[in-house]
Amino acid sequence: MMKIILPISLGTFLLDYSGWIHHLDGVLEPLMGVIHLPALAALPLLVGLLTGIYGAIATMSVLPFTVPQLTLMAVFLLIAHSLIQEGMVQSQSGCPAWLATLFRLVAAVATVVVLGWFMDSDTALNPTLTAAATSKGPFPTAIFHWAVEMAILSVKILVIITSLMILMELLKAYALIDIMIRCIGPFMGMLGLKREVGMLWITAAVFGITYGGAVIVEESREKKLRWEELGPLHISIGINHAMVEDPALFLPFGIHPIVLWIPRLIAAILFTAMYRLWLWMVHRHRTISATTPSDGM
Repeated sequence: MMKIILPISLGTFLLDYSGWIHHLDGVLEPLMGVIHLPALAALPLLVGLLTGIYGAIATMSVLPFTVPQLTLMAVFLLIAHSLIQEGMVQSQSGCPAWLATLFRLVAAVATVVVLGWFMDSDTALNPTLTAAATSKGPFPTAIFHWAVEMAILSVKILVIITSLMILMELLKAYALIDIMIRCIGPFMGMLGLKREVGMLWITAAVFGITYGGAVIVEESREKKLRWEELGPLHISIGINHAMVEDPALFLPFGIHPIVLWIPRLIAAILFTAMYRLWLWMVHRHRTISATTPSDGM
């Protein structure tokens, strides 16, 4: 994890120190303003979309964002990250990568737009951190401060990840996953999913799409699930997965835990419901077309 975080963080620091990163402000400001974020937020979002949560965190930790802005970026990234890698996993288990990616991007933008209204977020950067960044001082001093900040962040992430690894091992050692599947079964309908995909949903919810990808692919093929079951599942887990590890990684930024868990769960439920409605409308249209006599009859 640190092999990803440290190089990306250092690269972002150098771009910020040199001032090159701010040349993109005029181009990206209108686009990012739609989702209540400054133009500078485009860099961590792009890094997260392509490389994943860790790379985005490395970039976010260097730049002068406010807590509301960090919150919106965290929610966006929790929904849409590692799109290429995770899209390939979902395609192997029955969902076209383009469809999974499209739903995740639309859900991320829509969720952040709505959340930004409630948070009354603006596009102004953190004045304290911006002032500190403006008076960077000599390069050795600036990079020393970066190293200290990264060391503190690394320790926080180490504690969180170690705790999560212990939790995961306990879940596997005591077969608690099976108990969770039985408990969640009655609530699958609330998520817009069939009980048959309960195991796959739990796998993605606990371990994520990347780490749980092998199980998801194997179970999908073994059970020979229909698209009516697989489609809503992939929409749901694409938007809401790794519910333990990924949100916890953003806690060191001072983001409220509820905002890290609840909005994307709601987004997953709503977008899954919309997808199921679309499937029903397509099926109904085909049924009507099949039963309606043609004009030539």
